[in-house]
Amino acid sequence: MHPPCRSKLTTLVAAVLFGWSVSVSAQLRPPVSPGPSTGAISAGNIRGRVVLPSGVAISQAVRVSLLNVRGTREMVFTDNQGQFEFRNVNPGEYTLEVEGDNLRFNISSERVQVFRGAPSVVTVALKEKAVSDKNKAVGNVVSVGELGPDVPDKARTEFERASKLSKDGKALEAIDHLKKAIAIYPNFMMAHNDLGAQLLEQGNLDESAAELRRAIAIDAKAFNPYLNLGIVLIRQKRFAEAADTLGKALSLESDSAAAQLYLGMALMNLNDLAGAERELKTAYNLGGTSYSVALFYLGELYMKSGERSLARQAFEAYVRDEPNAANAAQARKLIGILQR
Repeated sequence: MHPPCRSKLTTLVAAVLFGWSVSVSAQLRPPVSPGPSTGAISAGNIRGRVVLPSGVAISQAVRVSLLNVRGTREMVFTDNQGQFEFRNVNPGEYTLEVEGDNLRFNISSERVQVFRGAPSVVTVALKEKAVSDKNKAVGNVVSVGELGPDVPDKARTEFERASKLSKDGKALEAIDHLKKAIAIYPNFMMAHNDLGAQLLEQGNLDESAAELRRAIAIDAKAFNPYLNLGIVLIRQKRFAEAADTLGKALSLESDSAAAQLYLGMALMNLNDLAGAERELKTAYNLGGTSYSVALFYLGELYMKSGERSLARQAFEAYVRDEPNAANAAQARKLIGILQR
């Protein structure tokens, strides 16, 4: 659902505030599914991670589907540690299907057994497609930052330490180890990206933008730095530049719900309401309930354009998806006003 976007740290998929009345916290955990169970006490959870063939966690959001014997599906997206979670899943046997970049990877599947009241932990490794010489000549570009074979062991160790520290909530220590990783290997794209993400969380927007631009300079085919830089630019209220940057992100990952969401926010601030509506709707259609905040912004957009009925419908859909969200009470209040 997950959310800045880090190579192995976290993804921001929540709203960036820039003067709107809504207040939404940045999500630093993988998006979760409500699961097929109605009895949480008797249910279990599935916690997993998606990794590249090299064993490194996938740095882009990928779709993970949970299938039972009847073929029923639940779906979430990984965060940028490659993590995902399904909650409140009835005990039984399931199949996980992971869909990475279909130009590079086959759909990967993994069987998992869910037990009552306990988490099931699984790692799913993506499997690269065999590429013929003919296809190679066409130029299927692989991001050098994801492969990372040239990263020295010491730099990789510092990076892994930063990942663990970030997961433990020790952001300043994580920043220190990321800087060490970069000092050892200045072309470490993922470390620049993750440092930019950490600095963004600390509110150091100028430093964050500088690191993200370095990451892009190292690997112009890497999706995450463009997404993160777009978030920074929105925070800096540089909406035109943000829209351009997020458009580049979407040229690399056209099905990124997070990039669609942020692009919608940028366009709304540029008064491109038709474009913002398109992007926000797409974000919700792609990301589902993990991106329900797009519905709230749609409500704001329709109020701005004077379409009260559509605004009310958007807020009602948001409350259905997120009845306990921090701004659900505000959405209900707006629904009451719009019904008058």
